[in-house]
Amino acid sequence: MEMGTVREFIREEVGDWDDEEVATARFKAFSGQRSDWEPKYRFWKDLILSVARHLRLLIIRPLEVKNNWFNRGGLTPLCLDQVLLEMYSEGEIVRVGDLLDPKTSGTLSLLLSKVRRNLILIRPASPSLPALLQDHLVLTTLLKERAVEVVKHLGESHWTGSCIVTMGRFQDICGGPGEASAVLSHLSETGKARYLSVRRKEFIEGVKVSLSSVPVSNVSNLDYDVLHLVSTSERLQQQLKVIDRRQGTRALASLSSGNKKMALRYARELKLVTGSRDKCTMFLNRVEEVLSLIANAESTKKVSEAIQIGAQAIKENKISVEEVEFCLQELEESIESQKQVEKALESTPLQIDVEDEDIEEELKNLELEVESENLQAQISKTRIDSVAVQAEASESAEALSDALTNLKLSGNSTRKSAVKNPVLA
Repeated sequence: MEMGTVREFIREEVGDWDDEEVATARFKAFSGQRSDWEPKYRFWKDLILSVARHLRLLIIRPLEVKNNWFNRGGLTPLCLDQVLLEMYSEGEIVRVGDLLDPKTSGTLSLLLSKVRRNLILIRPASPSLPALLQDHLVLTTLLKERAVEVVKHLGESHWTGSCIVTMGRFQDICGGPGEASAVLSHLSETGKARYLSVRRKEFIEGVKVSLSSVPVSNVSNLDYDVLHLVSTSERLQQQLKVIDRRQGTRALASLSSGNKKMALRYARELKLVTGSRDKCTMFLNRVEEVLSLIANAESTKKVSEAIQIGAQAIKENKISVEEVEFCLQELEESIESQKQVEKALESTPLQIDVEDEDIEEELKNLELEVESENLQAQISKTRIDSVAVQAEASESAEALSDALTNLKLSGNSTRKSAVKNPVLA
């Protein structure tokens, strides 16, 4: 692990890491009540998890974290010891020795382990600080993430509800023996995996993992046979790789050698190696065929059980044969329609090459259309307003004309009355 890479990642993760004033405040020891140092504790906890996730680490050493990860010119965080103690009390980290040993875990051992873990969470008994700093600590958050990744990886190469792999392959997937032990401990505690071993000509260790949401089933005699076959298959594959490497080496040696006797000997050895490779290939094919038959038998068993459950449900609900046939016919029609849709989607090109210039031109056309529509709307509104103004003006003119007419009529009537009655005038 290069410390330069870790420090570069920390600088990218924490923008003000090189700020002396901020760094001095962060590196101080906790003081006061929890509410005073809670933000600082959250900062260091999240940073430890981020760095470990970046380095693909499940197990950390406190001294390495303190003296190497967060060392700034010889200065180390004074609060880091308290951070680790607090993480231990919250269950964010556990000691390797506190993990469940999957090799000795039966049903009773698993139950006792869960009870002990619950008691630790209720009444955490923090170990002494020197003991904690010297121990190897497992980050539980990253452990759960790694366990999910392992199950997903195994599910990509197995189509059954569970699978059996050798311990060597399980360690390769997890990232090492220590990581594999921690992941297996977590999966065993959650009921997703079981450790198994068998001794034939040699001692073979393996893991049975559930790839579905249901817990893994108990280990059976068939599982031990499957483990033996899987181990045999892996050994044959390794032997084929060794033979292929040897073939290439001897072929180059025979070409570079000018001695005919040596060339003939290399040719004979190459023939023997080729025969040995053919035998290994034949044995490997037979082993893989047996494993495939076992997997098919398990699937057939599950289908048979499902059919029996369906038949029992039909009897209990008193469903007629005609109704069952009708449901099956509808199911076939829906499957057929789904296949037609998939074919149509496959025949239709999903990706269309579009140039940026075409998109910009299309956007300009849309903008012109929107502007023209807005202009037309403004013109029509102006016309409507002008018509309304003209109507109001005409109405006002008519009202004024009527008023003048009434005024003239009233004036004429007054004159007529005055002529008729000169005395009153």
